[in-house]
Amino acid sequence: MISSTIRIREFCFPSDYKSVFALWGSIEKGVRTGRSDTPAEIEKKLSRDPDLFLVAEAEGEIIGSVIGGYDGRRGLVYHLAVAPAFRSIGIGSRLMDELESRLRAKGCLKCYLLVTNDNPEAEVYYQHRGWQHMDTVRLYGKELQ
Repeated sequence: MISSTIRIREFCFPSDYKSVFALWGSIEKGVRTGRSDTPAEIEKKLSRDPDLFLVAEAEGEIIGSVIGGYDGRRGLVYHLAVAPAFRSIGIGSRLMDELESRLRAKGCLKCYLLVTNDNPEAEVYYQHRGWQHMDTVRLYGKELQ
């Protein structure tokens, strides 16, 4: 299947949820699901900026996804995932191009993303797309519940 027959569209809740969650679970490294990926949490995300949650679809099957967020100052990219059988034909790049375009349209000047330590291939991918490793900051996290 060539990339041009694949449609990029906005995620539809709840009908797309099970397929997207299954896609995330099938990714061998780099996408980790947790409390923020439950249906209730996805609904909260969609209430803020539903146009930044995108899927790639081929013949009615979801084969890719990416979630973007924008807080009015910075953007953030989560869960870029493409099913293994559909990699290396530009689907991830189409998802990222569309997401970056939508973030720019909202006035986003700078965007961040996280790459897990076990995923050096993703680092290379993002660097080829113009993303730069930030060694001037340290990431901190805190569970609030």
